Amino acid sequence: MPWATNPLFTPAADPPADVEAAAATAATDSSSDSDSSPPQDVTESTDDGFKEPTEKFTAHQIFYIFILDGIGAMILSGGINFAIAYAMYATQDIVTRPIRLFLFPNTLAGDAAVTVILQCLITWHIELFLVNRDLRKGGVHPIGFIPEPKSRFLRWFMFLDRPKETHEVRSIVHWLSFLRSQILRALLIAVAFFPVIWGPSIGFLVLAGKWKGDDWYYDKVWAPQVFKLIQGGVLGLLTTPPMVMFWLTRCGWALKNNEEYYGER
Repeated sequence: MPWATNPLFTPAADPPADVEAAAATAATDSSSDSDSSPPQDVTESTDDGFKEPTEKFTAHQIFYIFILDGIGAMILSGGINFAIAYAMYATQDIVTRPIRLFLFPNTLAGDAAVTVILQCLITWHIELFLVNRDLRKGGVHPIGFIPEPKSRFLRWFMFLDRPKETHEVRSIVHWLSFLRSQILRALLIAVAFFPVIWGPSIGFLVLAGKWKGDDWYYDKVWAPQVFKLIQGGVLGLLTTPPMVMFWLTRCGWALKNNEEYYGER
């Protein structure tokens, strides 16, 4: 049972109208072919690896959510942002293209805002596929103790009460619908975390900059790089665990409700 209907999965065939007749026919065909056909290896479906949803946090779930993904994302995101900032600012001619807080062409406030949005988009899609892989392979238990929300918005956000899928799986329209649904949710998370990250970032940059009449100015090293290191690391630490819990919880509901597919809208 795939945890999400998306273009990477092929939907199962619709069940026959007469299940008992189909089962009897399959048994007859199997017995008639057993004498003429050599034994064949049967590969188990990768969807059989789902584990039972848990009724409380397990030690492995805590490690998976907060250490492996949380601390791991903090280190990885901080390092990547530091490297990007070094490439962007270390070679700038700050005489003709000064690095400032608000004014262009090199605005650290604008950089901070773009980082929040892009990192949330990238992190959401990375966790979408990584957590999916781990769930399908039985690498982590889904969460089963969080009740389904009653709010219409939260039910939409958590892929509950979905309309019936009308597009052919893996078609262009299905791809676009799938990506749109994921991007919308990632942007909502970016909006929720924007004031938490961007506001303190501006305060940090004010303290690290030098006021020169019209704005705060910065050397090309090391203030921009250290700022991006801290911002990227904190953003990864704060946003990644909720994203992981989102998919673990959604999978737990799907398994409990015997859903066949979810997550495409």
